[in-house]
Amino acid sequence: MSTATIDGLEIYYQTYGSGPPLLMFAPGGFDATIEKWQTASAWTGIDALSALAAEYTVIAYDRRESGESGGRVERLGWDTYTRQGKALLDHLKIDSAFVLGGCMGCSVALAFAVDYPEATRGLLFHWPVGGFRWKANGLDRFQRHYDFAKTHGLSGIVERARTGKSFWMDPEAGPWASLIARDNGFAERFVRHDLDRYLGIIATSGRTLFDRDTATGASPEEVMGIHAPALIIPGDDASHATSGAHYLRELLPKAAFWNVMPPEQTTGKVCDRIVEFCQEQR
Repeated sequence: MSTATIDGLEIYYQTYGSGPPLLMFAPGGFDATIEKWQTASAWTGIDALSALAAEYTVIAYDRRESGESGGRVERLGWDTYTRQGKALLDHLKIDSAFVLGGCMGCSVALAFAVDYPEATRGLLFHWPVGGFRWKANGLDRFQRHYDFAKTHGLSGIVERARTGKSFWMDPEAGPWASLIARDNGFAERFVRHDLDRYLGIIATSGRTLFDRDTATGASPEEVMGIHAPALIIPGDDASHATSGAHYLRELLPKAAFWNVMPPEQTTGKVCDRIVEFCQEQR
């Protein structure tokens, strides 16, 4: 286990292998942990971290508010998450890396390329989130938490969060549920926040993160300005609409689209395609 204090928060991370750096933005919605690279539905059946570490220095971490990483009550946006990823690279003294996102991690990867183009050697999108159902579901989660907070207050949120379910599993518990459940000190600080200010944070965070019916993370104009080569591996369900992958294919100037659909995308084949793509850019 390795930890680093980044932007005032303790971040749990691991590095594997050697070779060109590969920064991993984990799948799992608001429960984006290292283990999701092995347990999320698209990644079962093979140890993807070990497979990729055979060729690359893999940098995986628990995103803030997830797993063993810390968090802070503030408005959440894509730049919140990209800042964390860049600071981790800085901590490791890495100037640039290939960037792999899975699920909602694709939106972080997309925003990372916009915010830090000089640090982005190439982009890999596995099952980018997107589509109307993704937007509606995300907004609904934030609205359910907003309504619960308004009715039960911050102490009610703490009580709900201590059942141990993440925001993705129990929307009423909120984005800081996992941290409240495992850190009594954070929970004590959480209840001292001003409720009206907290409600404003929740309302604006939801609108910021789920602001469009297609792939989230950046505006269309920003996506068209990304010059890093990109590989898109499409998903095909309510959260990973194929339309979101095609949207990225349309707008990214240097996009390669892997025209293989689930369930033909075995994890082994996906890892092989990722390695192949990165080798083409070296």
